[in-house]
Amino acid sequence: MVIILMGVSGSGKSVVGNLLAKAITSGYAEGDEFHSDANVEKMRGGTPLTDEDRWPWLDSMAEAIDVWRADGKIMILACSALKKVYREILMGGRDDVLAVHLKGSKELIASRLSVRQHEYMPSTLLQSQFDTLEDPDDSENVITVSIDATPEAIVKTIVDRLKAREFI
Repeated sequence: MVIILMGVSGSGKSVVGNLLAKAITSGYAEGDEFHSDANVEKMRGGTPLTDEDRWPWLDSMAEAIDVWRADGKIMILACSALKKVYREILMGGRDDVLAVHLKGSKELIASRLSVRQHEYMPSTLLQSQFDTLEDPDDSENVITVSIDATPEAIVKTIVDRLKAREFI
């Protein structure tokens, strides 16, 4: 089973992901670690990634998801997964993969980014993240959770919703 924590930069994927991994006793992987050096340098320079930049990144995460599933691991993957087509690459044909969309207002996330240090993702790219984001629809295996709460409360909400869906 794999849970993809998705959302724009600054939505809390890493913080919530680590707490969720502890809460459900699973592994945790950071989607950022799957980026190529070229992608990292592009973002560090303040240039948004294109779909062409993202395809190899998404493919490498999809391969990791298949390895985790084959090994019977329970994993949390923090990954923006901003477009439906990206989520299809990561989740398509995999009933044991679900996404949790960490959703918040641009104002809330901008305030968080203003005090956050990230190795290469500048806050100036936030607008491009919102421009790219396609909110999940009912056809997708996605739970949407508001980030207008403490990380611990967000994790509790996620766990409750996963249990209600009998996913954990």
